[in-house]
Amino acid sequence: MTARAEQPVSHRRRTGRRRAVIAGVSALGVTGAAILTSTMLSTASAASSWPSDTGGKPVSKTIPVSGSLDGGMKKYYGTGALGGGGQDEGQDPIFELADGATLKNVVLGAPAADGIHCKGSCTLQNVWWEDVGEDAATFKGKSSSSVYTVSGGGAKEASDKVFQFNGAGTLNVSNFAVKNFGTFVRSCGNCKTQYKRTIVLKDIDLMAPGKSIVGVNTNYGDTATLSQVRIHGDGKKKMKTCTRYQGNNTGKEPKDLGSGPDGKHCKFSDSDITYK
Repeated sequence: MTARAEQPVSHRRRTGRRRAVIAGVSALGVTGAAILTSTMLSTASAASSWPSDTGGKPVSKTIPVSGSLDGGMKKYYGTGALGGGGQDEGQDPIFELADGATLKNVVLGAPAADGIHCKGSCTLQNVWWEDVGEDAATFKGKSSSSVYTVSGGGAKEASDKVFQFNGAGTLNVSNFAVKNFGTFVRSCGNCKTQYKRTIVLKDIDLMAPGKSIVGVNTNYGDTATLSQVRIHGDGKKKMKTCTRYQGNNTGKEPKDLGSGPDGKHCKFSDSDITYK
């Protein structure tokens, strides 16, 4: 597995062990939510509820996925080599998706290792992370035509990044809820191989605390388009919306160039983001 070089100071990973597995539905903050299968929660309910799982499934070795895998809302969590639960770089994922694969109706419990890796175009449908490990998902395709689609679901407790975009192509995230996180989506700021990356976020609920919605590299031509984004519990508007960086391929700290819409790399207007 190719390890990431990036570890910005503002998003430095903790080296200590993660919390123990969240026990019980009440610990998830579920408020009367029914067990979900193929039906995804609306963003309105996703903002306040998390789905129940249909049983646990320990994973000691990365599960390869080609074609389509429907997890039936079972909770997959790491054990053995995948059970450390730390924030160290270079961990293996719970799932590794081949180019064109689909993963749906899955809950990732704790420990979640490095979540999900997409080797090329992929679809994540109704996938939920109870306690994000290293990252929730990493997108690694090498083709500019790669398309990564995250539709429905949610993620909690991401001390650093939720979605790490290391590869090339377009990442579309819609109807998604995230709570207690560092950065929601980050285009890799100092990967050894860099690409132009396109990020589209639509119909998203972000629940504070959270540091930043999205980060892009202007010098590689990245863009981020935001619409129907709702920020909850951030009355002082401390959460950064779209941060622009000068990326590099040397492993150095990327330079922060500022945050907010600019019409070129960060494409949205004030009306695209509302505060609840």
